Amino acid sequence: MPRPRPARLAALAAVLVAGGLALTGCTSSSGNDGGNLGFVQGDGSVKTWTPSERSKPVTLTGTAFDGTKVDTSAWRGDVVVVNTWYAGCAPCRKEAPDLASLAASETDGVHFVGINSTDDAGAAEAFQRTFKLTYPSISDKSGSVIATLQGVVPVQAVPTTVVLDAEGRVAARVLGSTTKATLAGLVDDVRASDTATATS
Repeated sequence: MPRPRPARLAALAAVLVAGGLALTGCTSSSGNDGGNLGFVQGDGSVKTWTPSERSKPVTLTGTAFDGTKVDTSAWRGDVVVVNTWYAGCAPCRKEAPDLASLAASETDGVHFVGINSTDDAGAAEAFQRTFKLTYPSISDKSGSVIATLQGVVPVQAVPTTVVLDAEGRVAARVLGSTTKATLAGLVDDVRASDTATATS
């Protein structure tokens, strides 16, 4: 049997590398073109910050896919759950039913908002209908909303879920797919810390 030529070996190696990259999971963009610019799949790891560790408030503004304006500063005093996603992301699809369920049950003092830097309105709204997501998602093809959030907390993975406290400060983050139980626990913890801070 003839030995593989170096050029053929190089080509095979390139295919294997490309295949490996394709299997690393969901990616999305923080750049201006909505393409895939180095984001990686998260592992579901959770990080929290105590009130004394939290940085400055963050305000996210933009237009949702249904045309409504979103400004998280209007929700000061309440907990805000921010979720990054796009329709073709398998972990996003996995967690979507839990997000929908929690958003439907958390009707008092908790707001949900998505950020989608990839999809056109058709794909995004189809995803929202499929998974019964009733909260708005900001269309962020420019990457400006993600950049605002990224300036306060690293959000390299898609999906990433960030919980803002009553002052709009980042209190918790999940890199990768989350669950209803995990997110509900984080929301409860942030509420408790807000109450403790307000009464201290």
